[in-house]
Amino acid sequence: MSLRKLPEAKTFQRPQNFQWDAPSDVLAKWAETPLAADKSDDSTITMFEVIGEDWWTGGGVTAKRVSAALRSIGDKDVTVKINSPGGDMFEGIAIYNLLRAHKAKVTVEVLGWAASAASIIAMAGDEIRMGLGTFMMVHNAWGVVIGNRHDMREAADLFDGFDSAIVDIYEARTGMKRADVEKLMDAETFMGPSEAVEKGFADVVDDGIEQPEGDAKNMDRGLMARRQTEAALARAGFTRDKRSELLTEMGVSAAPRDASRKPAARDAGIDVTAIRQLINAMKS
Repeated sequence: MSLRKLPEAKTFQRPQNFQWDAPSDVLAKWAETPLAADKSDDSTITMFEVIGEDWWTGGGVTAKRVSAALRSIGDKDVTVKINSPGGDMFEGIAIYNLLRAHKAKVTVEVLGWAASAASIIAMAGDEIRMGLGTFMMVHNAWGVVIGNRHDMREAADLFDGFDSAIVDIYEARTGMKRADVEKLMDAETFMGPSEAVEKGFADVVDDGIEQPEGDAKNMDRGLMARRQTEAALARAGFTRDKRSELLTEMGVSAAPRDASRKPAARDAGIDVTAIRQLINAMKS
């Protein structure tokens, strides 16, 4: 970093059978907003999607894409605009490290949500600016690991390490006491701009920053509907992979996903049980 001496975040090997997710409440609110078209200049990186690969669009904010953007920008000041519900912690830490190592100034602007993994990325900013009505959200590491009791015990130890690494980042950037940061994460804390500045998670409340609302006439209504449906399933407790399977069985199309996705049900027709599960989830 050019202005702040922030620690390099500890990286981890991704556990076998690990499934990442975004906080369901934030995902639901974020999914209701049309995404704006990218009209940024060549020194701006926009993060208006989930952190990690987005299986609806084939997009998403990944370390690979951010690395390519930084190479293109070169040793110039960079602005990072964030409106993301979070997602993959591993990608978030990797992106934080990339921005932290950038040789010029990094300005982070929060235009909507900087939640979960997106809040980790935001901490890499030399200057963090939040618009009115925006939120920063921090919590303990989330994810699903499938296996037996031994796998579960091992996973709990791994998640202790994940949380410790995240606390390191927040503690260094904010100057808060470690125990106080841990309390915020345990409580799954939402912070508006003023509170974020007060606690050191941001530097400036900027009323000139506006949330990037898309044109309702031209937005992809199908994409919004799919995301809103997935958000309802997430709030009902369905894991990311289970949501994918349910929606795929009902004929909802998505972009190609990683090898963990099970394609066998795609040609099986409409699953009545899956539809009932969806209806019950949306009623709850």
